Amino acid sequence: MSIAIVGAGAIGGYLGVKLAEAGEDVTFIARSNAEAIARDGLRLIEEDGKEVHARGIKATRSMQEAGRHDLVLLTVKAHQVGPIAADLKHLIGPDTTVVTMQNGIPWWYFTGGHGGQYEGTKLETADPGGLIAQNLDPRQVVGSVVYPAAILTDPGTVKVIEGNRFGLGELDGSKSERVLAISQTLTKAGFKAPVTTDIRGEIWLKLWGNLSFNPISALTHATLEDICRFPDTRALATEMMKEAETIANTLGVTFRVGIDRRIAGAEKVGAHKTSMLQDVEAGRPIELEALVGSVIELGRLVGVATPHIDSVYALMRLLAQSLERANGRLAIAGA
Repeated sequence: MSIAIVGAGAIGGYLGVKLAEAGEDVTFIARSNAEAIARDGLRLIEEDGKEVHARGIKATRSMQEAGRHDLVLLTVKAHQVGPIAADLKHLIGPDTTVVTMQNGIPWWYFTGGHGGQYEGTKLETADPGGLIAQNLDPRQVVGSVVYPAAILTDPGTVKVIEGNRFGLGELDGSKSERVLAISQTLTKAGFKAPVTTDIRGEIWLKLWGNLSFNPISALTHATLEDICRFPDTRALATEMMKEAETIANTLGVTFRVGIDRRIAGAEKVGAHKTSMLQDVEAGRPIELEALVGSVIELGRLVGVATPHIDSVYALMRLLAQSLERANGRLAIAGA
């Protein structure tokens, strides 16, 4: 199977190394480090400390140069998809499947016959200006929920903090041949890749933590375990999650675990910095709209108030604006 991985960050690198080592034909689409990947390969440090160095991996900056593939793993962050959406056509043929691996509410949420009275509704926070929907056919899309935590320790090295599970699901809830084939490919590479008939429910379960832990972490510079163990931030995360659960329930989604169990799962990850905190410290654009703004937009759509989410969102928007204006970064450093 020919696989194009769009984005050579922590998750893209993790997937690419394991798939290449399993014998798959992998090509990275990487904006900043394609030459280095093609020359030096990528090194992966797994959760148990085992190191894998994948060499001879194809990498390019150009989707047109890469050409069509059987499978496209879209691993860039949510706010990065729109700007590259028009170029994705170079990777996609009539039989290509695109797996969306972004956090947050996806642009395709109300497609596939599962939108109910909201079928076809466009979410501006998930797809500003509708650029993604204009360039990606949802019939070629399989949804995914990314559970692993990983970081880039340097541009050529990915370190896995925790997890190897990538949930997969067709937008219409079916267990198609293609989604089962993708699951088998990921499983062969050493991942857990369960196929769900309720991909939206799985997305909400992941988002439940992201919409609370990510901005709280970015604002306080605290790790997951610190947020969960500090009574005030644990209480704030709980209230944000309650508001989100009400929205999800209104849309017909039922969570298979409770809030306390979801928080306990985050605490178990330990002293991990969320992706949003890592972006604040590195001075990168913040993945705010897909993780938080989209929940507020859905709340307005279904008539559910979100006062706690609104407050945290306002603080994060101002922080993001301040960092962007200064072209700066923010981190706590020891004396």
